[in-house]
Amino acid sequence: MCRWAAYRGEPLYLEELVSSPAHSLIEQSHCATRAKTATNGDGFGIAWYGDRPEPGRYRDILPAWSDCNLKSLARQIRSPLFLAHVRAATGGGTRRDNCHPFTHGNWSFMHNGQIGGFERLRRSMEAMLDDELFNVRSGTTDSELMFLLALQFGLCRAPLTAMAEMVSFVEGLAENILGRAHLRFTAAFSDGGSLYGIRYATDRKAPTLYASPMRRGHCLVSEPLNDDIDAWAEIPDGSAVTIGDNGIEVVAFKPQKRIGAAAGIAIPA
Repeated sequence: MCRWAAYRGEPLYLEELVSSPAHSLIEQSHCATRAKTATNGDGFGIAWYGDRPEPGRYRDILPAWSDCNLKSLARQIRSPLFLAHVRAATGGGTRRDNCHPFTHGNWSFMHNGQIGGFERLRRSMEAMLDDELFNVRSGTTDSELMFLLALQFGLCRAPLTAMAEMVSFVEGLAENILGRAHLRFTAAFSDGGSLYGIRYATDRKAPTLYASPMRRGHCLVSEPLNDDIDAWAEIPDGSAVTIGDNGIEVVAFKPQKRIGAAAGIAIPA
């Protein structure tokens, strides 16, 4: 399983999540504590927003801990919204175009989890894409394909609804072809304005997700960046998070239905 961190708020240097904290993302890349695998060395990536609508991006297949360029960039780049990811491959080779985050236009996306039986579902999933989005696909991961399907289902118009429709489609396809659906999906994505997160699994064993205030903003992470337990709120399985101008909101995420009422999660102030 992968590890990731995302932030939206007052501009700060990427190193404040990626490399500086006691349990930074780089530290998690070789010593994760809340994942099935402690080592996440199959590549990394960062996507950040600045003066242009589309995000900048840097990805490589090296382990995050061994890339001096990543530490240098994280020390120099200051951004109000960014996503960072270290990969432990569960499918798809160790290639740059399989490293997260994935981007399209002003959207960025990263994911932790997997689709059970993906290779048997892949062709039918790809067939749902129109020509433009199909031709954008450059890697072989289920993560990239789920992102493109969400774009197909209207991510630009209604982000959480599009993600729910994408998950519902994948589940239905798996039940049809495999006889059952097995999906674990903890993701972060952004249009450059708001930051979104989802934690969901068909078996109620979704990869972890935590939220915390940071400076004048909030971050979402796979696991806490320090030992201050009171600063981190665990986002429950079956939840969607939106971080925008009005702060952070957590609602129920139900792919079979429309996204519903607030889940009542208390995020530290």
